[in-house]
Amino acid sequence: MENGAITLGLMAVLGLLMIAAAISDVRSRTISNELNAAMALLAIPFWITSGLALWPDVPLQFGAAFAVFLVFAGLFAIGAMGGGDVKMIGAVMLWIPLSLFMPTLTVMAIGGGILSAAMLIHMKLRPSDKPVEVPYGVAIAAAGLWALHQQYLNQFQVIG
Repeated sequence: MENGAITLGLMAVLGLLMIAAAISDVRSRTISNELNAAMALLAIPFWITSGLALWPDVPLQFGAAFAVFLVFAGLFAIGAMGGGDVKMIGAVMLWIPLSLFMPTLTVMAIGGGILSAAMLIHMKLRPSDKPVEVPYGVAIAAAGLWALHQQYLNQFQVIG
């Protein structure tokens, strides 16, 4: 049971870090490297306390998160994403169970789409010469919180 409390504590810390990153992204359109590094590094004790096997689970988890990071790094290269957002996606995906990768990315895309629509409406109501900058960290944090809830805190998952 001791590991369960540590695991929940680490998840709570991740939740707070994601919320801090989302707030930072809304305020300044930046997500600090320190926040992203903390999210990524805390995944290691999370893997240990949650019982992820050293082989093959840890390399699979890391490889899948790295693959997602590379896809979004490609989007950064063409100017479609910010660098902090890309690093945050990679860090958060280290925590997400493989079975929830696609649903998490779907929730993230839907959240990002809603956020983009809201930003466009805001720009129409208050015209500006500045380009629209979407604080995508909000969508990443929402999807990360949703996925952690689905896997670890949803007491009704056996019903569905």
